Amino acid sequence: MTEKSEMSEKSEKIALVPKTHTTPPARFSHGVRKGNILQVAGQVGFLPAVEGQPPTPAGPTLAEQTLQTLANVKSILEEGGASWDDVMMIRVYLTDVDHFAEMNAIYNAYFEEQALTAPPAARTTVYVGLPAGLLIEIDALAVLDN
Repeated sequence: MTEKSEMSEKSEKIALVPKTHTTPPARFSHGVRKGNILQVAGQVGFLPAVEGQPPTPAGPTLAEQTLQTLANVKSILEEGGASWDDVMMIRVYLTDVDHFAEMNAIYNAYFEEQALTAPPAARTTVYVGLPAGLLIEIDALAVLDN
């Protein structure tokens, strides 16, 4: 194989920026896709972007923030041509260990509504510090068929 044909077979790394998202606060992408791998950066429960306004949390409750965070992850997956069925790994970051059972109930109900056709993703939950007012962050790794 020539160097030129090898280069043409390499997949380009593409940043995924849904219309619902603001520019990240640092030098990173909300999501990236290269070939059939799609990585969603940690998302929080910010409401969809409004031109000229700073990001705003969906609300003060874990339920509001969890559902918005999942919606934000899903929008990046869709921007990259993926769905929840393509997700292999989800990491959930909680600020309070006492939120684990409530988050699980919300998570289970959400994915029940998604009507997945593939087995659910693997998941890890860890406890972290987040900026004031934020209770949850979620990232995801998807592998697409194409």
